[in-house]
Amino acid sequence: MPTIKDVARKAGVSVGTVSRVLSKNESVKQPLKERVLAAMKELDYKPNLAARALRTNSIDVIGLVVPDITNPFFSQLAKNIEMEAAKRGHSVMLANSHDDAEAEQTQIAALLDRAVCGVIVVATSDGGQTHKADVPIVSLDRRFGPYPLVATDHFDGSAKIADHLVGLGHRRIAYIAGPQSMEVARQRREGFVARIKALSTPEDPITLTVHEGHFDYDSGEDIGRSILKDASQETRPTAIAAASDQQAIGVLRCARDLKIAIPADLSVTGFDDIALAALVVPRLTTLRQPIEQLAGSAVARIFAGEAAADEAIAGEIVVRESTGNIPNS
Repeated sequence: MPTIKDVARKAGVSVGTVSRVLSKNESVKQPLKERVLAAMKELDYKPNLAARALRTNSIDVIGLVVPDITNPFFSQLAKNIEMEAAKRGHSVMLANSHDDAEAEQTQIAALLDRAVCGVIVVATSDGGQTHKADVPIVSLDRRFGPYPLVATDHFDGSAKIADHLVGLGHRRIAYIAGPQSMEVARQRREGFVARIKALSTPEDPITLTVHEGHFDYDSGEDIGRSILKDASQETRPTAIAAASDQQAIGVLRCARDLKIAIPADLSVTGFDDIALAALVVPRLTTLRQPIEQLAGSAVARIFAGEAAADEAIAGEIVVRESTGNIPNS
Protein backbone atom coordinates (compact mmCIF):
# COMPACT_ATOMS: atom_id res chain seq x y z
CA MET A 1 0.00 0.00 0.00
CA PRO A 2 1.55 3.35 -1.07
CA THR A 3 2.37 5.91 1.61
CA ILE A 4 2.54 9.68 1.65
CA LYS A 5 6.32 9.38 1.23
CA ASP A 6 5.78 7.37 -1.97
CA VAL A 7 3.51 10.11 -3.31
CA ALA A 8 6.09 12.79 -2.44
CA ARG A 9 8.86 10.80 -4.16
CA LYS A 10 6.70 10.21 -7.26
CA ALA A 11 5.72 13.88 -7.53
CA GLY A 12 9.20 15.18 -6.72
CA VAL A 13 8.00 17.27 -3.81
CA SER A 14 8.34 17.22 -0.04
CA VAL A 15 6.08 15.25 2.27
CA GLY A 16 4.92 18.60 3.70
CA THR A 17 3.69 19.68 0.25
CA VAL A 18 1.68 16.49 -0.11
CA SER A 19 0.22 17.05 3.36
CA ARG A 20 -0.80 20.60 2.44
CA VAL A 21 -2.50 19.35 -0.72
CA LEU A 22 -4.43 16.77 1.32
CA SER A 23 -5.55 19.46 3.77
CA LYS A 24 -6.77 21.70 0.90
CA ASN A 25 -4.23 24.37 1.84
CA GLU A 26 -4.47 27.11 -0.79
CA SER A 27 -0.82 28.10 -0.34
CA VAL A 28 0.21 25.23 -2.65
CA LYS A 29 0.65 26.57 -6.18
CA GLN A 30 -1.46 24.96 -8.88
CA PRO A 31 1.38 23.22 -10.83
CA LEU A 32 2.63 21.51 -7.66
CA LYS A 33 -0.89 20.59 -6.65
CA GLU A 34 -1.53 18.99 -10.06
CA ARG A 35 1.71 16.96 -9.79
CA VAL A 36 0.74 15.67 -6.37
CA LEU A 37 -2.80 14.78 -7.44
CA ALA A 38 -1.46 13.00 -10.55
CA ALA A 39 0.98 11.00 -8.40
CA MET A 40 -1.80 10.06 -5.99
CA LYS A 41 -3.95 8.86 -8.86
CA GLU A 42 -1.15 6.88 -10.49
CA LEU A 43 -0.23 5.19 -7.22
CA ASP A 44 -3.89 4.76 -6.21
CA TYR A 45 -3.05 6.43 -2.93
CA LYS A 46 -5.82 6.64 -0.29
CA PRO A 47 -5.10 8.99 2.62
CA ASN A 48 -5.45 7.54 6.11
CA LEU A 49 -8.00 9.93 7.61
CA ALA A 50 -7.79 8.43 11.07
CA ALA A 51 -4.02 8.89 11.24
CA ARG A 52 -4.30 12.39 9.86
CA ALA A 53 -6.92 13.26 12.48
CA LEU A 54 -4.48 12.27 15.21
CA ARG A 55 -1.81 14.55 13.74
CA THR A 56 -4.00 17.58 13.03
CA ASN A 57 -6.68 17.08 15.71
CA SER A 58 -9.37 17.46 13.01
CA ILE A 59 -10.84 15.50 10.13
CA ASP A 60 -12.44 16.49 6.86
CA VAL A 61 -15.93 16.07 8.28
CA ILE A 62 -18.67 18.56 9.11
CA GLY A 63 -21.13 17.65 11.86
CA LEU A 64 -24.84 18.19 11.18
CA VAL A 65 -27.60 17.87 13.78
CA VAL A 66 -31.26 17.93 12.68
CA PRO A 67 -34.44 17.48 14.76
CA ASP A 68 -36.03 14.80 12.57
CA ILE A 69 -34.44 13.35 9.44
CA THR A 70 -37.82 11.90 8.39
CA ASN A 71 -39.09 15.46 7.93
CA PRO A 72 -38.82 16.02 4.15
CA PHE A 73 -37.50 19.56 4.54
CA PHE A 74 -34.63 18.48 6.79
CA SER A 75 -33.84 15.57 4.46
CA GLN A 76 -33.53 17.97 1.52
CA LEU A 77 -31.46 20.35 3.62
CA ALA A 78 -29.09 17.56 4.71
CA LYS A 79 -28.67 16.43 1.10
CA ASN A 80 -27.67 19.94 0.00
CA ILE A 81 -25.26 20.38 2.91
CA GLU A 82 -23.62 17.11 1.95
CA MET A 83 -23.28 18.32 -1.66
CA GLU A 84 -21.76 21.63 -0.53
CA ALA A 85 -19.30 19.83 1.75
CA ALA A 86 -18.32 17.47 -1.06
CA LYS A 87 -17.37 20.44 -3.24
CA ARG A 88 -14.71 21.19 -0.62
CA GLY A 89 -13.55 17.60 -0.28
CA HIS A 90 -15.40 17.11 2.99
CA SER A 91 -18.08 14.69 4.12
CA VAL A 92 -20.96 15.10 6.60
CA MET A 93 -21.57 13.23 9.84
CA LEU A 94 -25.32 13.35 10.49
CA ALA A 95 -26.95 13.17 13.92
CA ASN A 96 -30.68 13.13 14.68
CA SER A 97 -31.87 14.83 17.88
CA HIS A 98 -35.43 13.42 17.67
CA ASP A 99 -36.80 16.86 18.64
CA ASP A 100 -35.28 16.39 22.09
CA ALA A 101 -33.15 19.22 23.50
CA GLU A 102 -31.17 16.93 25.80
CA ALA A 103 -30.42 14.52 22.96
CA GLU A 104 -29.39 17.51 20.86
CA GLN A 105 -26.77 18.55 23.42
CA THR A 106 -25.46 14.98 23.60
CA GLN A 107 -25.16 14.73 19.83
CA ILE A 108 -23.31 18.03 19.53
CA ALA A 109 -20.87 17.06 22.27
CA ALA A 110 -20.27 13.69 20.59
CA LEU A 111 -19.53 15.35 17.24
CA LEU A 112 -17.10 17.78 18.85
CA ASP A 113 -15.34 14.85 20.56
CA ARG A 114 -14.81 13.34 17.11
CA ALA A 115 -12.80 16.41 16.04
CA VAL A 116 -15.09 17.56 13.24
CA CYS A 117 -14.10 20.81 11.58
CA GLY A 118 -17.40 22.46 12.48
CA VAL A 119 -21.01 21.76 13.44
CA ILE A 120 -24.24 22.93 11.80
CA VAL A 121 -27.27 22.73 14.08
CA VAL A 122 -30.96 22.84 13.16
CA ALA A 123 -32.26 23.35 16.68
CA THR A 124 -35.15 21.52 18.30
CA SER A 125 -36.39 24.73 19.95
CA ASP A 126 -35.26 28.17 21.01
CA GLY A 127 -32.39 28.18 23.46
CA GLY A 128 -29.49 25.78 23.65
CA GLN A 129 -26.27 25.78 25.62
CA THR A 130 -22.96 27.31 24.65
CA HIS A 131 -20.37 24.66 23.83
CA LYS A 132 -16.65 25.02 24.42
CA ALA A 133 -15.31 24.39 20.94
CA ASP A 134 -12.32 25.39 18.85
CA VAL A 135 -14.37 24.97 15.67
CA PRO A 136 -17.30 27.02 14.31
CA ILE A 137 -20.90 26.20 15.28
CA VAL A 138 -23.63 27.57 12.99
CA SER A 139 -27.38 27.72 13.53
CA LEU A 140 -29.40 26.81 10.44
CA ASP A 141 -33.14 27.41 9.86
CA ARG A 142 -33.78 27.47 13.62
CA ARG A 143 -31.67 29.40 16.12
CA PHE A 144 -29.41 27.39 18.40
CA GLY A 145 -28.17 29.24 21.46
CA PRO A 146 -25.95 32.26 20.80
CA TYR A 147 -24.62 30.99 17.48
CA PRO A 148 -25.18 32.97 14.24
CA LEU A 149 -28.26 31.96 12.27
CA VAL A 150 -28.65 31.31 8.56
CA ALA A 151 -32.34 31.11 7.67
CA THR A 152 -35.02 32.01 5.19
CA ASP A 153 -36.67 35.38 5.78
CA HIS A 154 -39.74 33.76 7.34
CA PHE A 155 -41.52 37.06 8.07
CA ASP A 156 -41.24 38.22 4.47
CA GLY A 157 -42.15 34.78 3.11
CA SER A 158 -45.41 34.66 5.05
CA ALA A 159 -46.24 38.20 3.93
CA LYS A 160 -45.88 37.03 0.32
CA ILE A 161 -48.38 34.24 0.96
CA ALA A 162 -50.82 36.76 2.47
CA ASP A 163 -50.44 39.03 -0.58
CA HIS A 164 -51.16 36.09 -2.88
CA LEU A 165 -54.37 35.07 -1.12
CA VAL A 166 -55.72 38.59 -0.75
CA GLY A 167 -54.87 39.25 -4.39
CA LEU A 168 -57.12 36.32 -5.33
CA GLY A 169 -59.99 37.99 -3.48
CA HIS A 170 -59.97 35.99 -0.25
CA ARG A 171 -61.38 37.90 2.72
CA ARG A 172 -62.15 35.03 5.14
CA ILE A 173 -58.80 33.42 5.91
CA ALA A 174 -57.54 30.96 8.54
CA TYR A 175 -53.88 30.62 9.45
CA ILE A 176 -52.41 27.45 10.99
CA ALA A 177 -49.28 28.42 12.90
CA GLY A 178 -46.43 26.29 14.16
CA PRO A 179 -45.57 25.95 17.88
CA GLN A 180 -45.02 29.43 19.27
CA SER A 181 -42.19 28.20 21.48
CA MET A 182 -40.06 28.37 18.31
CA GLU A 183 -38.70 31.58 16.77
CA VAL A 184 -39.24 30.30 13.23
CA ALA A 185 -42.96 29.68 13.93
CA ARG A 186 -43.37 33.08 15.55
CA GLN A 187 -41.76 34.84 12.61
CA ARG A 188 -43.98 33.08 10.09
CA ARG A 189 -47.10 33.86 12.09
CA GLU A 190 -46.12 37.49 12.69
CA GLY A 191 -45.32 38.03 9.02
CA PHE A 192 -48.69 36.68 7.90
CA VAL A 193 -50.77 38.44 10.56
CA ALA A 194 -49.00 41.78 10.12
CA ARG A 195 -49.53 41.73 6.35
CA ILE A 196 -53.21 40.82 6.67
CA LYS A 197 -53.70 43.68 9.15
CA ALA A 198 -52.00 46.07 6.73
CA LEU A 199 -54.21 44.95 3.83
CA SER A 200 -57.48 45.00 5.79
CA THR A 201 -59.40 48.29 5.66
CA PRO A 202 -62.81 49.41 6.95
CA GLU A 203 -64.02 49.51 3.37
CA ASP A 204 -62.59 46.09 2.53
CA PRO A 205 -62.18 44.14 5.79
CA ILE A 206 -60.39 40.80 6.05
CA THR A 207 -61.42 38.29 8.70
CA LEU A 208 -58.49 36.25 10.01
CA THR A 209 -58.49 33.42 12.55
CA VAL A 210 -55.23 31.93 13.86
CA HIS A 211 -54.79 28.37 15.12
CA GLU A 212 -51.62 26.96 16.71
CA GLY A 213 -50.36 23.47 15.96
CA HIS A 214 -47.23 21.50 15.15
CA PHE A 215 -45.37 21.43 11.83
CA ASP A 216 -46.66 17.96 10.88
CA TYR A 217 -49.32 16.28 8.71
CA ASP A 218 -51.57 15.19 11.58
CA SER A 219 -51.68 18.66 13.10
CA GLY A 220 -52.72 20.18 9.76
CA GLU A 221 -55.41 17.57 9.26
CA ASP A 222 -56.82 17.86 12.80
CA ILE A 223 -56.89 21.66 12.83
CA GLY A 224 -58.22 21.80 9.28
CA ARG A 225 -61.06 19.49 10.26
CA SER A 226 -61.92 21.62 13.30
CA ILE A 227 -62.04 24.71 11.07
CA LEU A 228 -64.10 23.17 8.26
CA LYS A 229 -66.25 20.37 9.64
CA ASP A 230 -69.22 22.25 11.14
CA ALA A 231 -68.93 25.56 9.33
CA SER A 232 -71.38 26.51 6.61
CA GLN A 233 -70.16 27.49 3.18
CA GLU A 234 -71.19 31.07 3.96
CA THR A 235 -69.12 31.35 7.13
CA ARG A 236 -66.12 29.05 6.73
CA PRO A 237 -62.80 30.44 5.45
CA THR A 238 -62.28 30.56 1.71
CA ALA A 239 -58.54 30.09 2.25
CA ILE A 240 -56.30 28.34 4.78
CA ALA A 241 -52.62 29.29 4.97
CA ALA A 242 -50.41 26.78 6.80
CA ALA A 243 -47.00 27.42 8.36
CA SER A 244 -45.55 24.28 6.75
CA ASP A 245 -46.19 22.09 3.72
CA GLN A 246 -46.85 19.13 5.98
CA GLN A 247 -49.66 21.02 7.71
CA ALA A 248 -51.05 22.13 4.35
CA ILE A 249 -51.04 18.57 2.99
CA GLY A 250 -52.95 17.54 6.12
CA VAL A 251 -55.54 20.20 5.29
CA LEU A 252 -55.81 18.87 1.72
CA ARG A 253 -56.43 15.41 3.14
CA CYS A 254 -59.26 16.50 5.46
CA ALA A 255 -60.81 18.69 2.75
CA ARG A 256 -60.99 15.64 0.50
CA ASP A 257 -62.69 13.65 3.27
CA LEU A 258 -65.21 16.47 3.79
CA LYS A 259 -65.91 16.69 0.04
CA ILE A 260 -64.59 20.27 -0.11
CA ALA A 261 -63.10 20.96 -3.54
CA ILE A 262 -59.62 22.53 -3.79
CA PRO A 263 -59.37 25.29 -5.01
CA ALA A 264 -63.02 25.69 -6.15
CA ASP A 265 -64.32 25.84 -2.56
CA LEU A 266 -61.13 26.40 -0.59
CA SER A 267 -57.60 27.61 -1.33
CA VAL A 268 -54.69 26.13 0.63
CA THR A 269 -51.07 27.28 0.90
CA GLY A 270 -47.99 25.88 2.60
CA PHE A 271 -44.44 26.94 3.45
CA ASP A 272 -41.14 25.16 2.58
CA ASP A 273 -41.73 23.61 -0.88
CA ILE A 274 -40.77 20.08 0.07
CA ALA A 275 -40.62 17.65 -2.86
CA LEU A 276 -44.07 16.28 -1.99
CA ALA A 277 -45.64 19.71 -2.53
CA ALA A 278 -45.29 19.25 -6.30
CA LEU A 279 -46.60 15.66 -6.19
CA VAL A 280 -49.82 15.89 -4.18
CA VAL A 281 -53.09 16.52 -6.00
CA PRO A 282 -53.86 19.32 -6.34
CA ARG A 283 -50.25 20.49 -6.36
CA LEU A 284 -49.54 22.82 -3.48
CA THR A 285 -48.98 26.57 -3.68
CA THR A 286 -46.22 27.34 -1.20
CA LEU A 287 -43.29 29.51 -0.19
CA ARG A 288 -40.09 27.94 -1.49
CA GLN A 289 -37.21 28.07 0.95
CA PRO A 290 -33.88 28.65 -0.86
CA ILE A 291 -32.35 25.37 0.33
CA GLU A 292 -29.26 25.52 -1.89
CA GLN A 293 -28.40 29.02 -0.68
CA LEU A 294 -29.07 28.11 2.95
CA ALA A 295 -26.82 25.06 2.74
CA GLY A 296 -24.12 26.94 0.83
CA SER A 297 -24.00 29.80 3.33
CA ALA A 298 -23.93 27.50 6.37
CA VAL A 299 -21.08 25.41 4.97
CA ALA A 300 -19.16 28.52 3.89
CA ARG A 301 -19.33 29.84 7.46
CA ILE A 302 -17.76 26.62 8.74
CA PHE A 303 -14.80 27.16 6.43
CA ALA A 304 -14.59 30.89 7.18
CA GLY A 305 -13.89 29.89 10.78
CA GLU A 306 -15.16 33.08 12.32
CA ALA A 307 -18.38 34.44 13.80
CA ALA A 308 -20.69 36.34 11.47
CA ALA A 309 -23.99 38.17 11.74
CA ASP A 310 -27.32 36.45 11.17
CA GLU A 311 -28.30 36.05 7.54
CA ALA A 312 -31.90 36.06 6.26
CA ILE A 313 -32.35 34.85 2.67
CA ALA A 314 -35.53 35.68 0.75
CA GLY A 315 -37.78 32.85 -0.38
CA GLU A 316 -40.11 32.88 -3.37
CA ILE A 317 -43.74 31.95 -3.74
CA VAL A 318 -44.52 29.02 -6.04
CA VAL A 319 -48.08 29.17 -7.34
CA ARG A 320 -49.66 25.82 -8.16
CA GLU A 321 -53.17 24.38 -8.35
CA SER A 322 -54.18 24.54 -4.66
CA THR A 323 -55.08 28.24 -4.81
CA GLY A 324 -57.57 30.13 -6.95
CA ASN A 325 -59.97 33.04 -6.96
CA ILE A 326 -62.61 33.15 -4.24
CA PRO A 327 -65.60 30.86 -4.84
CA ASN A 328 -68.24 32.26 -7.18
CA SER A 329 -66.06 35.23 -8.13
